[in-house]
Amino acid sequence: MTDIDIAHLRQWIGRTEEVADVVTPRLVEGLRATLDRYSSAVPVALHWCLAPIIVSESQLGPDGHAARGAFLPPVPLPRRMFAGGTIACRDAFRIGDAVTRVSRIADVTAKTGRTGTLCFVAIDHEYRTSRGVAVAEHQDIVYREAESPTRAVTASEPPRPAPRWQRKLRGDPVMLFRYSALTFNAHRIHFDRDYCRDVEGYPGLLVHGPLQATLLIEHAVEARGALPHQFSFRAVRPLFDGVEFSINAVEEGDGLSLWIADDAGRATMTATARW
Repeated sequence: MTDIDIAHLRQWIGRTEEVADVVTPRLVEGLRATLDRYSSAVPVALHWCLAPIIVSESQLGPDGHAARGAFLPPVPLPRRMFAGGTIACRDAFRIGDAVTRVSRIADVTAKTGRTGTLCFVAIDHEYRTSRGVAVAEHQDIVYREAESPTRAVTASEPPRPAPRWQRKLRGDPVMLFRYSALTFNAHRIHFDRDYCRDVEGYPGLLVHGPLQATLLIEHAVEARGALPHQFSFRAVRPLFDGVEFSINAVEEGDGLSLWIADDAGRATMTATARW
């Protein structure tokens, strides 16, 4: 089990980063083509394609991520995953918008789970245009030890209701490559099958967490015909390429309960949308 100097890592709380980008026609059309189905002229979750972290090749770690210790704390755990978060949708992006992403490390915590030591880094992002804040996001990233990726996902889950809205598709390597390119994401678990199998122990390429969340929020907008004020999501288990998966939604209170299920019917990401 890896020892973590949590007091040292918590010194990163409050650090900020500001990056600028532009909503270009090519970026919008690229995401629309990758989703192959969308609810608006500019896809709802375009913000994950804007102002990505860009570093030179020499600054990349062995997993393809930027080396840690600059904006993100230097967590000494080898595996990094997108765990979930909450999005407040305040304004739709428009082609030509100049966007500034302002990010702040909100918290750093550690605990022991079924896969060993876990470290959670919480980040608050604001995506600002000339009209004000378009998207406010709270994002959770989890770092874990190099244990078997299936150990934490063997527990049974309660049965889910029959979805009122459902779409099925297959996350093939082309879709994953396109989304990695759109987000400038060099994490090798999404495109390097040998690395996935031989280094991280996965049976296939992983479908991006933000891509799953994008598919879910687009599903919500299509079901209701309007942008939700709040969208919360949580990664439950890995989703691998090459299998048919479903995007599902049911009514829940004043909103929707949504989830993505793999070919065995197991949820890989869950979400709620509120209007």
